[in-house]
Amino acid sequence: MRVLVVGSGGREHALAWRLARSAKVTEVFAAPGNSGTASLGTNLDIAEIDIDGLVKAAADQSVDLVVVGPEVPLSLGLSDRMGAAGIPCFGPSRAAARLESSKSFARDVLDAAGVPGPEYRVFRSASAALAYAEHRNRPLVVKADGLAAGKGVAMCVNLEDAKTAINTCMQDRMFGEAGETVVIEEWLRGPEVSVFGFTDGENLSPLVAAADYKRVGDGDTGPNTGGMGSYGPPESWDESLAERIRRKIMLPVIREMATRGSPYRGALYCGLMLTDDGPRVLEFNCRFGDPETQAIMPRLVSDPVEAMMACATGTLYDTDPVEWSDSPVVAVVMVSGGYPGSYQTGLEIDGLDGPVADDEDSLVFHAGVRRAEDATERLLTSGGRVLACVGTGESVEEARNIAYRRAGEISFDGAYYRRDIADLRSGQPAATR
Repeated sequence: MRVLVVGSGGREHALAWRLARSAKVTEVFAAPGNSGTASLGTNLDIAEIDIDGLVKAAADQSVDLVVVGPEVPLSLGLSDRMGAAGIPCFGPSRAAARLESSKSFARDVLDAAGVPGPEYRVFRSASAALAYAEHRNRPLVVKADGLAAGKGVAMCVNLEDAKTAINTCMQDRMFGEAGETVVIEEWLRGPEVSVFGFTDGENLSPLVAAADYKRVGDGDTGPNTGGMGSYGPPESWDESLAERIRRKIMLPVIREMATRGSPYRGALYCGLMLTDDGPRVLEFNCRFGDPETQAIMPRLVSDPVEAMMACATGTLYDTDPVEWSDSPVVAVVMVSGGYPGSYQTGLEIDGLDGPVADDEDSLVFHAGVRRAEDATERLLTSGGRVLACVGTGESVEEARNIAYRRAGEISFDGAYYRRDIADLRSGQPAATR
């Protein structure tokens, strides 16, 4: 089979790496890809939002399966267009992807499905939102309704924070149309966990979970980022919790989407807070997470092509059950100095030889990395999140040590990474959300 991975980040490198290991895959393409995916197959110079270009390339290259990494092309209808062209696509339709592209829509689905989440209100007027925040006058979470590249969620400790977040979305239009509507939620407390499953719109695979570290600084300090690291299985994860989330949260949402005429097919990602009252849904995403994918793809025992094709064609019930390894995996993200604010690019990276290390316990997934366009073909930084160093071990501590040892071998000017990823002595990340 010939497979096309859409996207250019660390998640897409991890997906391409796992797909390339399948005995069923003869060739891997990535659009636009990065230096890591280039070492596994062929990069196509097509932007992930160029829907026409992606469909044409998939047809021209006789691609058998398209795997979509990021959310934006799904929200633009890439899966629908591929399906119309007769090309199976792992990723939900545009209508189903509204679970992520519209937070107010997602809350409506959760309410209809009877799935627990935070208390919330939806506002399309800045004055009404500000009045509500003043009335509540307590810690709140303000979210831009639409896609905002992971930057549309503000943790507001006090009223002034809430006012700033509302005005940023609705008055300053920092996120464009995505912030015309805001969702204001109560501030929940407890460990946070990211849960993933494969679904064909009716059936759901066994679940896998990871913990994600969002804030830039050790001890969960500083601004939110796209993700500074991840590990799994989380300390709080067990079979009982997995079954509860499967029956009470994931399956009801899948059934509700089918009832609405928008069956959800692809990777379903649920962000949960484990409160004293039980799991409560923070959000649903319509794809695998980043950097969680870098920590869960090494744990996927089953052939990814079989599972993804079964989701795309509605035949998951007729496929061998998806199996995940219990071996702990830790991913540590190295970022450019200044991230998530302004940062420099084009810096030479030392100690990074190829997409992975020599042994299977240590992996390096590229994200903001490119090759110099000269005879040296040096590896240079090209983004804020540059790469993820991944370790696998018999314990979280062993996996963590391997990941950090690999990170210590790589350097570039201004390189930074958190030192407390998967440090279980400090508890799980994101204690409030």
